[in-house]
Amino acid sequence: MRYEGVLTKMRTELTDTVQYYLVFEADFLNMNQLLNKKISINFLKFECLNCGRQKKVFRTGFCYDCWSSIPQAGDWIMRPELSKAHLGQEDRDLEFEKKSQLQPHVVYLANSSNVKVGVTRASQSLTRWIDQGAHEAIEIVEVPNRYLAGITEVALKDHVSDKTNWRKMLTNEVLDLNLAEERDKLKDYIPEEAKPYFLENNKETEIAFPVLEFPKKIKTLALKKNPYYEGVLKGIKGQYLIFEDGTAFNVRAHEGYVVEIRVL
Repeated sequence: MRYEGVLTKMRTELTDTVQYYLVFEADFLNMNQLLNKKISINFLKFECLNCGRQKKVFRTGFCYDCWSSIPQAGDWIMRPELSKAHLGQEDRDLEFEKKSQLQPHVVYLANSSNVKVGVTRASQSLTRWIDQGAHEAIEIVEVPNRYLAGITEVALKDHVSDKTNWRKMLTNEVLDLNLAEERDKLKDYIPEEAKPYFLENNKETEIAFPVLEFPKKIKTLALKKNPYYEGVLKGIKGQYLIFEDGTAFNVRAHEGYVVEIRVL
């Protein structure tokens, strides 16, 4: 079987274990069905996810011209504390920014290798936790805009990490913690503007990933350096495909890459 298309991050669905889908323009793959099968990945060309041109992608699947100009790549995406739509101030496109920023956001704790704090839209929290490979997560506050979530995350970063150790996540070197207790420890550090939105009695969410075998050591596959790879798929966690030889392929880091995938 042969599939071809431009990579975007895998879509997910939470059942007993996470279901993963690679979606192309004319087809899709349920990646869970490929576990224990040998597949090949062949890099063909770049395609910007915004303009569709065959130009080298810079970040998040966009070519440099698009990344430096479109509102979907503004600084507030990665640094929500820079959001200004609540003040009526434009970064690149005020209408887009109002739609994106002026909606409920959550600050959460996720445990994928260590406990980390993060921000996402309230409607996307489960997707975000899955994408980070978190086996457990809990919301700390739900606020009405991205700015309040951003300043809360900044305040809490002094007391808990905002990074995931992706190697430990993929080798399953993880701890099970009581995230409700971890959340409560942070309550006093929440900024005054966000304290009314503290979530006191919510429970943590647990997530199981489709991994048959965790590797002891990880080596990463970068298609820019190695445009062809084949191996037996042993697991999927976060946005990574994990292969029998310890190779890990980060699908999200390859957004905008046009590939051919074969089931061998």
